[in-house]
Amino acid sequence: MLIVITGASKGIGKAVAQEFASNGHQLLLCSRNDYTLYQTVQDLQNRYPQAEIKGLPVDLSNKEGCVRFAEWIGRTGTPDILVNNAGQFVPGSIHNEPEDALETMLAANLLSAYHLTRLLLPGMMERKSGHIFNICSIASLAAYSNGGAYSISKFALLGFSRNLREEMKPHGIKVTAVLPGATYTDSWASSGLDPKRFMTAEDIAVLIAASSRLSSQACVEDIIVRPQLGDL
Repeated sequence: MLIVITGASKGIGKAVAQEFASNGHQLLLCSRNDYTLYQTVQDLQNRYPQAEIKGLPVDLSNKEGCVRFAEWIGRTGTPDILVNNAGQFVPGSIHNEPEDALETMLAANLLSAYHLTRLLLPGMMERKSGHIFNICSIASLAAYSNGGAYSISKFALLGFSRNLREEMKPHGIKVTAVLPGATYTDSWASSGLDPKRFMTAEDIAVLIAASSRLSSQACVEDIIVRPQLGDL
């Protein structure tokens, strides 16, 4: 299968790439940071030589980046699985966060998925198959302190996922919203909290891969997963 993963150089995106690479799939990855992306590609290719892995450094927070990535994907084929994981977190409350926080969060967390998905959908619709995973958040379900524009953008991404799910039913394309709670990634590494209090990125990757293996008659609409001890 051809698997496309955005924001794939670290965290959940990298864990998802590893999960699919371990099963010998063909992967097309992107990230804004070219150094960490190419490191990831090389590492995964060395560990899983049976997989074919390529990467393109691109910033999906602008539409031109989405177009460039989609055209690059098109030279290989139509994705079987698209994982919209690219995103960014800027902490703050609505009343005091940076002036452009909402625009930044919407571009990174919502519009990246919106534009890339729209560009890739025609081929998937023509083939009448495919599976789209949108990496939302527990912040898509409930407001929390210091969430601000980030939470707004993740609420919007969940709305996008649910609308897309309804629209794609007759076209044989599955849509799954993934809503993880606190997951130990680089953004939490300096928090001083015990890593055991968090889920691992691999936990999320396993759930995505398992959902992708269901029959064409079944679609997991939402994956909601939290740390065993609850939200932080």
